[in-house]
Amino acid sequence: MSSTIPFWPYRLFFLYIEPISALAGAYYAAFRSDDYLKDLSFGLAYPASPMPTQTSMALLQLANLYLLFALNEHFVLSSTNSLVTWKRLLLGLLVADFGHLVTMAPVGNGVFWRVWEWNAMVWGSVGFVYVGATMRMCFLAGVGLKKGSGKAKAK
Repeated sequence: MSSTIPFWPYRLFFLYIEPISALAGAYYAAFRSDDYLKDLSFGLAYPASPMPTQTSMALLQLANLYLLFALNEHFVLSSTNSLVTWKRLLLGLLVADFGHLVTMAPVGNGVFWRVWEWNAMVWGSVGFVYVGATMRMCFLAGVGLKKGSGKAKAK
C-alpha cells in the first residue's frame, strides 16, 4: 500500500499505539473497575463500599466506547490513505480529547498540571490525552505532510 500519510509517527501512533492504549482502558474499565475508579480519584476519598450497579453499568458502557474508539481509529485509518478521511476522523477525536479532559475537572484543576502526583491511570487519562491531542493538532496543521497532498484519493 503506497502511503500519502508519509510521516511515520502518525501511522505508528494512530494505527497502533493509541488503539492499544484504548484497549487497555477498556480492559480496566470492564474488568478492574474498582482499580479504575480508585486510580482516577486523584486524591479524593474513594468509598470502600460495594460499587453501585449503575456505576458498574456505566463503566461497562465506557469500556464499550473505548473498544469502539480503538476499532474505529485502527480500522478506518488503516483502510485508507485519504487525507480527507484522516482529517475528519482525527478532528472528531480531537473534540473527544477535550471532552475527555473536561471529565477530569471534578477532581480539581491540579490534575491537569501536577504531573509529579500522577499515577498510571492519570497519566493515561490526562498525559496520554495531551499527547494524542498534540499529535492530532499537528496532523491537522499539516506538520510532516507533503504540501498539496490533501486531495489524495480514497482507497
